[in-house]
Amino acid sequence: MLTQPPLKVLIVDDEPLARLRLRGLVEANDDPRAEVAAEAASGEQALNWLRDHSCDLILLDVQMPGLDGLGLAQALMGRPMAPAIVFVTAHAQHALQAFELEALDYLTKPVRRERLQASLTRASQRLVERAAAKARHPQDAPPADDGPVINITERGRLLRVPLAEVLYFKAELKYLTLRTATHSHVMDGSLTDLEQRLGDRFLRVHRNALVAKAAVRELERHVPTVGEGDGDGGGELGWAVRVAHVNEWLAVSRRQVAAVREALAGQR
Repeated sequence: MLTQPPLKVLIVDDEPLARLRLRGLVEANDDPRAEVAAEAASGEQALNWLRDHSCDLILLDVQMPGLDGLGLAQALMGRPMAPAIVFVTAHAQHALQAFELEALDYLTKPVRRERLQASLTRASQRLVERAAAKARHPQDAPPADDGPVINITERGRLLRVPLAEVLYFKAELKYLTLRTATHSHVMDGSLTDLEQRLGDRFLRVHRNALVAKAAVRELERHVPTVGEGDGDGGGELGWAVRVAHVNEWLAVSRRQVAAVREALAGQR
């Protein structure tokens, strides 16, 4: 009988002592075996790590500065072969929302050894079930992970838009427009929240626009149209950035011109 490899665990908590305690509990667990693959002090750090690495389980704090645990879990929802998530928090009021985000378990601090062992056991069983299902039906195996997605509700439909396809988000009246090369989608939310969640893949070019760095193509002076004034120039000659694939121009705030130039230089 083959021995199952240790569970690879990512610990995400903004408190160093909490991470240290969890690491000790994980590494002291014998059945199932588990090892800490990495630690992160924020949701943003965890997302950055997950872009280049994988794990079986995330032990995730709920309340953290910036991208919190619930936001990170939502960003990972729907990913093929996504890691299991166990929330670890001192506050029990988020339990219902956690399970709506398909969390495997919900532990309250201070974490007891036997409760963590139960969570690790459930995560291990989930891996075994996945492997068995793949062996029985290899044709039904999930496709390769295309990275994070944005979940939006549009006209009663739930849409999953791969983040790699998003060219920009633009605030218009009470809603946001999500633009891809082929479609425009209307969604709820705020640019500030998105900016915190999406890390350094997107650039805030204006108070009303967040653009994918990879989609930035050209920066030039132009005369702002109605509604483009950024509060630091009115209708005077300003700056605009051209977005790839759709060849649209978006106003650039004066204070963001240097950042846009840096993004352009990084593509060379």
